[in-house]
Amino acid sequence: MRGPEVEKRAYIFPGQGSQYVGMGKDLCEAHPAAKELFVRADAILGVPLSRICFDGPEDVLKQTKNTQPAIFLHSVAVWSVLGPSNASMFAGHSLGEYTALVAAGALSFEEGLKLVRLRGELMQRAGEENPGTMAAVVGLDAKAVEEVCRTAWEEGIVQAANFNSPGQIVISGSVSGVRKAMDLAKERGAKLVKELVVSGAFHSPLMESAKQGLRAALDAVPFRDASVPVYANVTAKPVQKGGEIKALLVEQVTSPVRWDESILRMSADGAAEFVEVGPGKVLQGLVKRIVPAAAASGVDSAANVAAYGKSREG
Repeated sequence: MRGPEVEKRAYIFPGQGSQYVGMGKDLCEAHPAAKELFVRADAILGVPLSRICFDGPEDVLKQTKNTQPAIFLHSVAVWSVLGPSNASMFAGHSLGEYTALVAAGALSFEEGLKLVRLRGELMQRAGEENPGTMAAVVGLDAKAVEEVCRTAWEEGIVQAANFNSPGQIVISGSVSGVRKAMDLAKERGAKLVKELVVSGAFHSPLMESAKQGLRAALDAVPFRDASVPVYANVTAKPVQKGGEIKALLVEQVTSPVRWDESILRMSADGAAEFVEVGPGKVLQGLVKRIVPAAAASGVDSAANVAAYGKSREG
């Protein structure tokens, strides 16, 4: 008979939608290690990513090719100044999975930054070549949403893209498919159905060209084994082997993000505290809905870093 699991701390990293103008600025002013990463990122990419983060404008920051590396950079910068961690496990939401892999030592900062920038460019291009949309569905369970999508497929491509928390699911696909699914979800009694302002149908078959382009880039990168388990979006299961990580990142582009299952699995594996590292508070809110008994906090700004350090000392 197994004894009770030891309580563990999980670190989680946000994905697209968490960006904001001014992100990382106070962090760089307070911490030379963070500033060095922002300077390195500009040099590695050959674009003024730090300026886009600090000053915008918002419409430039919101371009997928900029958003993804900006969130990655900010999250890694926060991680770099937190100091030694007692992480037992990691997970990241969509692009946040790359940040988790850097934190776990499977990818270097430079490798991760280049991949995320390319991923953003490929996904933005796929969205232009195969226009689609996404919509949030609140108040229906996963089974009902999947049934809605199967029925709506007659009108066009549509599938669940993000299983964010119980009763909060995002669907993705062609405009005709998604809008048909929205109508069906309303008929099924969804509390809220809202089309999202996005540049493409992420995590759907319309991202196939991005998937193929990213596969070629990933093949050229030597992935190392992760130091601690990283819970993969595609399977919601822990992974550490470099080769397996790489294969799952390819599939992630067109597959649903199983975030609720990932958090539940991490909780079952002993995680009692979840710390969101990077911009915004989206993941903290999801954790509180998925595992209400778990502690959820976040580290985004220089003030958060200072407060987090004091809490660990206490």
